[in-house]
Amino acid sequence: MSDQVDDAVRDADDTRSGLSTAPAEVDSSTTVVGLGVLGWVRWGWRTLTSMRTALVLLFLLAVASVPGSVFPQRGTDPIKVTQYLADDPTKGEILDRLGMFDVFASPWFAAIYLLLFISLAGCVIPRSLQHWKAMRSRPPAAPRNLSRLPEHRRVETDAEASEVLASAAALLRGKRWRVDVADDSVAAEKGYSRETGNLVFHLALLVLLLGVALGSLGGFRGNVVVREGSSFANTLSQFDSFAPGRGFDPESLQPFSFTLDDFTAQFERGGPQSGAPRQFVADVTVVSEPGAVPEKARIEVNAPLVIGGEKVFLVGHGYAPTITVTDKDGEIVFRDSVVCLPQDGNFSSTCVVKVPDASPQLGLTGFFLPTAAVDDIRGPHSTFPATDDPAVFLSAWEGDLGLDSGRPQSVFKLETTNMTRLGIEALRPGETWTLEDGTTVSFDGYVQFASFAIAQDPGKEIALVASIAAMTGLALSLLVRRRRVWVRVASGASGITVVDVAGLTRSEHASVADEVDEVASALGSPAGASTAQGSTGAEGAPE
Repeated sequence: MSDQVDDAVRDADDTRSGLSTAPAEVDSSTTVVGLGVLGWVRWGWRTLTSMRTALVLLFLLAVASVPGSVFPQRGTDPIKVTQYLADDPTKGEILDRLGMFDVFASPWFAAIYLLLFISLAGCVIPRSLQHWKAMRSRPPAAPRNLSRLPEHRRVETDAEASEVLASAAALLRGKRWRVDVADDSVAAEKGYSRETGNLVFHLALLVLLLGVALGSLGGFRGNVVVREGSSFANTLSQFDSFAPGRGFDPESLQPFSFTLDDFTAQFERGGPQSGAPRQFVADVTVVSEPGAVPEKARIEVNAPLVIGGEKVFLVGHGYAPTITVTDKDGEIVFRDSVVCLPQDGNFSSTCVVKVPDASPQLGLTGFFLPTAAVDDIRGPHSTFPATDDPAVFLSAWEGDLGLDSGRPQSVFKLETTNMTRLGIEALRPGETWTLEDGTTVSFDGYVQFASFAIAQDPGKEIALVASIAAMTGLALSLLVRRRRVWVRVASGASGITVVDVAGLTRSEHASVADEVDEVASALGSPAGASTAQGSTGAEGAPE
């Protein structure tokens, strides 16, 4: 019965404060009418801004992020996206239309993101205003029957009632309690920072979403593949892929350029971790602006190059074999280092060479193997990611490359529908393959390439501050206990002042017994008979 009374009092308390989520009671004698347009709008707003809806949207945002880990993303690995589209054009086109290769910039992800932002704002901001008012209000007055509270002590003293109340108020204020003194009682409350921390955490999430949105709108992200000895200038035409925010101005790109002088990759040799990457380093020469003095710099994983608010990240690397094609008349019709796409951890890589200047047109598909091996089951493959024994396995095709059809083609795929296969050959560096018509294909060596992501995120500082605030708020909400203490005095026999001290905690798995004992022992001596305590675990107190 006591629990039922306490629950009823607590519900009434919440209803008066405007924090109750229970549905309003409806008088059965009242005729129920339709909500109307305005009523449905209010219902929709209240549903959207409820904490339950915010949690559902947060869960949906987490689920919507999963494809970003399953499928390669243009913002981080455009080479793998290109390879995926080349390997399975039909499925790849469907996934591309659904935004699976650019999840975090897709309309459906943005819709969830925006709804979550609105839901959090509509839920947290009103609660923050209510909490601010509650912090400035007086602690609740002492209930009439303190003995029914979970923690209760009764002591006696010879001091006057006014002196007891003054001593109790001074003691509690010294312990940083919020104190209110009435005629016969003292009310004190502590632990408001628990709710403050909870609100700071949610407000910080709101600011974090705002910072991420600001970065997405006002920033950009681009990717480029640079071979050793080649250069990159920070202009739109130089990017392999470029994803600007809606509010980004291309004219604000920093006018820097850099040359990839050398790329170094080191791998574990021997043991169970053989082949595991140990170090990736790109040594570059940077010109920060036209006319500036070139400077040497080093870009490593998690150590980007920073120029005027833009960062250059090292996100990948691979090999580019140098192929030379000479026609039957001795004219060089192709010479270049061809970027090959890694297919596994040992960097078995695929590449395509298109020679439209040959007559007839010539196409080459190949495998570049840093440490070549051949067996009956796996065929040509690489056994180690470093170039211990490099080789390229080429397949030659002649015919129409389809470059004049007007239909765009991937540089990593050869259309062989109108072509005839000429043969297959394995080449080591320095070796040459002579075709039947006298055309020669030589493998002159290789260079390495590095894949860079260049980004500008104006909201990162806001996101960092919000993240720190969120962690601080979460720590407060978990560590601080919300509790209340009341002291009431009454006149006893023979001029004795009877002091009742009681406490109540609003936090689960917490106790206010130590504080009640401290206050009681400071105000008097235990009474002759202990007072029966109420049931434990009550959240509210009868008034």
